[in-house]
Amino acid sequence: MPTYEYMCENCGWEFEKFQSITAKALRTCPECGKKKLKRLIGTGAGVIFKGSGFYETDYRSESYKKAAENEKKSSEGKKKEAKTDKKELKSKAEKKDKKKST
Repeated sequence: MPTYEYMCENCGWEFEKFQSITAKALRTCPECGKKKLKRLIGTGAGVIFKGSGFYETDYRSESYKKAAENEKKSSEGKKKEAKTDKKELKSKAEKKDKKKST
């Protein structure tokens, strides 16, 4: 059962109500008693599938998982290369400094 958000247009009071999907929207504000209550459009909640009985196609394919893993590995490799390049530049700069000081 979803949780609905309501707001009174008369007094501005906002609250949430746990109701069945088939239940009619509330109209009377429990705070001021006026019939100015409006159901708000909420963001909703995520659906979590637990247990057995779900189709294999409901989940990511093996090819998608492999491609994502390869992409992750290649981006990690680029980061390592960048670190290596920085180390090489630093060591070259240190060698130049040593030559200048001698």
